[in-house]
Amino acid sequence: MASDRDILPDTVKPSHYSISLYDLELGGEWSYQGTVAIDLEIKKSTKEIVLNSLQLKIHSAELKTENTKTEQNFKASDITYDAHKQRVTLAFGEEPPATSKATLVVKFQGTMNNLMAGFYRSRYKPTGSVAKSVPQVDDFHYMFSTQFESCDARRAFPCFDEPNLKATFDVDLEIPKDQVALSNMPEKKKKETKEGWHVVSFERTPIMSTYLLAWAVGDFEYVEDRTDRKYNGARIPVRVYTTRGLRHQGQFALENAKKIVDLFSDIFKIDYPLPKVDLIAVHEFSHGAMENWGLITYRTTAVLFDEAESAQGYKNRVAYVVAHELAHQWFGNLVTMDWWNELWLNEGFATWVGWYAIDRLYPEWNVWGQFVSEGVQSAFQLDSLRTSHPIEVPVKDALEVDQIFDAISYLKGSSVIRMLSAHLTDKVFLAGVTDYLNAHKYGNATTNDLWSALSRASGQDVNHFMDLWIRKIGFPVLTVAEEPGQISVKQERFLLTGDVKPEEDETTWWLPLGLTTGAPGQEIKKHSVKALTAKTETIRGVDDNYYKLNANQNGFYRTNYPPARLVKLGELKAKLSVEDKVGLIGDAYALGVSGYAKTTGFLALIERFGDETDYLVWSQITGNLVNIQSVFSDVGDVHKGLKKFALKLLTPAAEKVGWEAKKGETYLQGQLRVLLIGAAAAAGHEGIIKESLRRFELASSGKDPKAIPPSLRGAVFRTAVTEGGRAAYEALVKEYTTTTSIDGKEICLQSLGRVQTPELAQEFLTFLFSSSVAVQDKHSGAIALANNANVRYELWKYIRENWDQTVFPLLSGNMVVLERFLRAGLAKFASFEVAEEIREFFKDKDQRGYDRGLAVVNDTILGQATYRKRDEEVIREWLKANGYLE
Repeated sequence: MASDRDILPDTVKPSHYSISLYDLELGGEWSYQGTVAIDLEIKKSTKEIVLNSLQLKIHSAELKTENTKTEQNFKASDITYDAHKQRVTLAFGEEPPATSKATLVVKFQGTMNNLMAGFYRSRYKPTGSVAKSVPQVDDFHYMFSTQFESCDARRAFPCFDEPNLKATFDVDLEIPKDQVALSNMPEKKKKETKEGWHVVSFERTPIMSTYLLAWAVGDFEYVEDRTDRKYNGARIPVRVYTTRGLRHQGQFALENAKKIVDLFSDIFKIDYPLPKVDLIAVHEFSHGAMENWGLITYRTTAVLFDEAESAQGYKNRVAYVVAHELAHQWFGNLVTMDWWNELWLNEGFATWVGWYAIDRLYPEWNVWGQFVSEGVQSAFQLDSLRTSHPIEVPVKDALEVDQIFDAISYLKGSSVIRMLSAHLTDKVFLAGVTDYLNAHKYGNATTNDLWSALSRASGQDVNHFMDLWIRKIGFPVLTVAEEPGQISVKQERFLLTGDVKPEEDETTWWLPLGLTTGAPGQEIKKHSVKALTAKTETIRGVDDNYYKLNANQNGFYRTNYPPARLVKLGELKAKLSVEDKVGLIGDAYALGVSGYAKTTGFLALIERFGDETDYLVWSQITGNLVNIQSVFSDVGDVHKGLKKFALKLLTPAAEKVGWEAKKGETYLQGQLRVLLIGAAAAAGHEGIIKESLRRFELASSGKDPKAIPPSLRGAVFRTAVTEGGRAAYEALVKEYTTTTSIDGKEICLQSLGRVQTPELAQEFLTFLFSSSVAVQDKHSGAIALANNANVRYELWKYIRENWDQTVFPLLSGNMVVLERFLRAGLAKFASFEVAEEIREFFKDKDQRGYDRGLAVVNDTILGQATYRKRDEEVIREWLKANGYLE
């Protein structure tokens, strides 16, 4: 048994499950009865069988064995539970023999809980008529679905709930006849039971991990299409399921899904292996989506889109999340990581190849620029903390798993894959992936298995230059020194606090340099030096007129140029790709925050971007500038000067883009309008504020419900709540409760957090923690309040004062939800005192399941507090010297 894992005994190994669920109580206690028959190999003779079980009641257990043609039955004489380890031990009076033929039959009772984990129920308000048997409580109706990743199949049925204990599954569900049942495989047959009910049986699944099993029951309808390619002579049906009345909003996801299944079948050179592809919108969902094989579940805003009512930004989200989950059908489902420490194999690859697919479908979206702006920068943020973790991180048990579904596993993982693919070329990289998938299909694999396949495909020792990226924490900053005709580069670990100790800087990363250089009027060329494999190196043949490291930001590192070079690159920005601009701005900001450089370098750089026209570049500029304003929010003169600087920078671009969409406008141009109108209003642009309030009044009063274009709701709502006080707040609460737009509630919560007084903040928090707001959405309100310097302390105050009676009881049923809420809600402070308050409050509490999130919060706050203390006077002097302060 691996020392870093708390896993089940290896005395038995499952090969097949027959699961039958019946007597579903649709209301009241929400209970159900179940029988599971598990075909086993008994590898070692034992009197006990240990399975995973959580919040289940085991009625009975019987073991049937066949050994040398002798059949025996053994009934469990004792059933004991270990709630901490989420296990049940079945003790038999005598010792069954080792045999390859055994079946364990367990009868049990479970609950369709409201925790968004296991087999659970989701509330929703229906659109139109509803099937008679659908349960209703107050204004809400209910659907039922599963969420088993990472370790919650054990909440639904007793099982061997570890990723490398793969098996096949038969599923039978007894449901009301007027509802629909779905599972991973197509329906096989129906059989009537009691009046109004029947059992729906499904075809047997391929061999797979327990966390990929799924089923759903509800008043469902669907839109359908078929793949263009044929699989075993037939085109595969692709469907998007919704509760009744919403199916038309699944059309965009459907159009993408059918194309992406074919695309991945082509690029992986392995046909999609199941006979159907179902996507289903789930009304309450803790994650964004889940890749259950053949029945992919989604949060509604990640799969539904209404061209007339949805904000256009959600179109990008839906397309990407559909692609990400479909990528898992191969990378994760067909081939599964051996243990949760290699979660990144699933998530890092699915993130990269998901964006790869969307780039193929929508090249005009420039998704790699988006990836550098959002994905890479988010990965940098978490990985610049001492409390980060390696991409491949030891995982002991179930509660540890959920906390590593984070920016390291997803975004650093995908960033280093992008770096590797750019080095090998996408063609060679994908050839290696195909080799990997073929070698391990229907089985489990490790990171080293992937490196071996890529090494064979490329003829390079991939493990040699990638191993440290996976197993070591952090990333480097590359500091550049100039001499005539040459540069010297030095790599060292980057930390947000800028105080790296020698023992923290012992890793020498393989860094693809991506160095380009050129003289005025000449073509920019790639330099012959490909990679840095030492701590320092001098590179000759570099033209002083222009050079840039890390072309297109393919490498996962920051670059620290001399201040004069940074200014020059800003002047020569026309030579840079969008990715290069985003990276240059992001690096300058982070180097200022961490103390490797000064924030004044960042401010001087972005001053040169006032005429920029690209949405992704502006997104990076405004995001970084808002963070600086947040840190200095209560330093009166500095905050005032930064706001004046932001207003001057944003005004020409915001006025140029205007309020009305132009004919033939691209998706990115539309997103630029949304960004600039919101940012300019926040910076104090009087004209835009006035127009926002005018439109809000027209829409909220009912005089002109279409006064605010769908994509501009967020910008206008935020401005209205910021400027409009209680009247605007109450109008937006009403909008939240009445909106039928699929993204409407999310947009309202993000805007309500812009309240400006402690009284309204506390009122909003009371509303946020009421039953009016679904548990899955409570973090959206927390993020908005945390980003609002005027009231963020009210959020911490509420958490502290209501922890025992409200916050912990409501959120801790699903630790993913609690950890996300705390990490999102508390990490924006820049105060040593608040960091101490948070540490003191939580020090005596059982932090299992959210300890990693609290550590990230502490590190982040300390880094921001250190930055504030160090750079306050420098920024003040720069603002004075440049006319933004008197």
